[in-house]
Amino acid sequence: MIPTTTLADGTVLPLLGQGTWHLGDHTATRSSEIATLRTGIELGLTLIDTAEMYGSGRAEDLVAEAIAGMRDDVFLVDKVLPANASREGTVTACRRSLRALGTDRIDLYLLHWPGPHPLEETIAGFEELRERGLIGSWGVSNFDPADLAGLPAMPQANQILYNPSRRGPEFDLLPHHRSAQPPIGTMAYSPIEQGRLLDDPILAEVAGRHEATIAQILVAWAIRTGDVIAIPKSSTPEHVRANAAAAAMELTATDLADIDAAFPPPTSPLPLEVL
Repeated sequence: MIPTTTLADGTVLPLLGQGTWHLGDHTATRSSEIATLRTGIELGLTLIDTAEMYGSGRAEDLVAEAIAGMRDDVFLVDKVLPANASREGTVTACRRSLRALGTDRIDLYLLHWPGPHPLEETIAGFEELRERGLIGSWGVSNFDPADLAGLPAMPQANQILYNPSRRGPEFDLLPHHRSAQPPIGTMAYSPIEQGRLLDDPILAEVAGRHEATIAQILVAWAIRTGDVIAIPKSSTPEHVRANAAAAAMELTATDLADIDAAFPPPTSPLPLEVL
């Protein structure tokens, strides 16, 4: 059973979802990637995150095939490119993504990062889409506290880069999410730092204590507080099964202390990092 969290509007979501950045880029791996997404859904990783930017639509096309016949089991997150996020452009981009995804709705639609268009225009586009039933709710991605302060209304969620080597959000952004009215949900992308943490000796020690992989420890760490949703990418069914198993892991006080020693939490504000 995958643990869950509840967003401000009452939506209950699994703490572990599935990312799709770099999926759909190669025809040779397409069938495996589709099988992976479907396996993840069956295991309870029913939140699938994608974006119009990923592979210039190839990821959306892959997701469409993967969720065919399973759409009602999935919470679908998509993102509009900032360059497209005028009021009219947001609506147009969403309709284009809906066609690519083969669905009549996107459950959570995000602005991928702050861009050139006034936020009021983007949100007006989001609200138009919501009123038409084309999206369930809207949010943002890669927004720091100052960016959030410029929003005329609170987003449902903010998707950010967060893992032990990218702990800046712990100082101010995560507390801001939790204290906002209504609270802002947090989604952590690249919880495994695109593989760059997989040879860390301290993480290897922690993994050894649990007879787990470093990747599993990183997934368990990302969701440890119970209110951060992690969206790692998996390319094979075996990988997504390992991620699902990690959702049940409980890191000990010793584990967390060792990780803190290797990757110290921030003691002052840091710029929000992005990939």
